[in-house]
Amino acid sequence: MQPVVDFATPIRNAALPPPSNRRFARDQAAPSDSEPVATRDGRTLRLRPIEPGDAQALRRCFKRLPAQDIRRRFMHMLTELPEPMAQRLCRLDPATEVAYVLVDDTVTPAEVRGVGRLFIDQSSDSAEFSVLVERDWTRLGLGALLMHRLVDACRERGLAELWGYVLVENRPMLRLCGELGFTSRMIPDEPGTAQITLKL
Repeated sequence: MQPVVDFATPIRNAALPPPSNRRFARDQAAPSDSEPVATRDGRTLRLRPIEPGDAQALRRCFKRLPAQDIRRRFMHMLTELPEPMAQRLCRLDPATEVAYVLVDDTVTPAEVRGVGRLFIDQSSDSAEFSVLVERDWTRLGLGALLMHRLVDACRERGLAELWGYVLVENRPMLRLCGELGFTSRMIPDEPGTAQITLKL
């Protein structure tokens, strides 16, 4: 004969479920891919992998870029970052892409101030890089930070080479990459464009 359980009688010392605000909240103790970054002028950003939800912040960042910076980054002029392109840039294929963003949480909504990205060619064991930092946040070491992070990501994957195209007029980027050990050569079919390469 099965015992009869009276569900109306509370069981002594039974553990109560946690409150709903704890049950459905993100685990605050979970490890985070985000890390604080202090700039040379005392401002603070967060460095983390790009996320699908960054698309609109990426588009707003693009609108704040001077035309010269857009040309340096994309090698041609764009007047805006189309929504489909922004969504695509924020949804990565982890096998072939890596991207980090520098996020400014001191404003609402939070803004993207810089992006570093890798496009990995598995057949050649190499990766192409791109780095962009918003004009008001340049000369603070953020470009170097993103480049170091991209170099580390390549080495973690065991890649043999990191490379990118840089306009000759983009002297700050060429100087930074020279300090990091990149070599440079001019592209014959692309006047004013250098390919810079780092053997890993």
